[in-house]
Amino acid sequence: MRLINADVDLRTISPLTLAFVGDAVYDLMVREILVCEANRPVGVLNDEKIKLVKCERQAEFAKKLMPVLTEEETNVFRRGKNAHSSTVPKHATKTDYNLATGLEALFGYLYLKGDTQRLSELLLSQTK
Repeated sequence: MRLINADVDLRTISPLTLAFVGDAVYDLMVREILVCEANRPVGVLNDEKIKLVKCERQAEFAKKLMPVLTEEETNVFRRGKNAHSSTVPKHATKTDYNLATGLEALFGYLYLKGDTQRLSELLLSQTK
């Protein structure tokens, strides 16, 4: 289920555009997990969120996810990982940045596909 069900042809969306959406989806899901764990001050929540969504952590998460991805998901991840981006954050390696971009592309793809159940499965399988 998506929040806004506008028509979208996923075959025509670039992997970096998928990553643009996936970045927000991943961020929101992490925030939801943190808020549901405990009622904490917003500053503490934000500090914890930053630790989980930073490039290095996303790259670690992406490596853990690889064995459980379907062929379709692996293809989307690979397209995102191999997409050419002109910038790399100061505090990230190119390898970590590429893996994080692949993860975000996958999350954007699954969200736009409307497969929020699979998004939850993937995220929660790695946070246990």
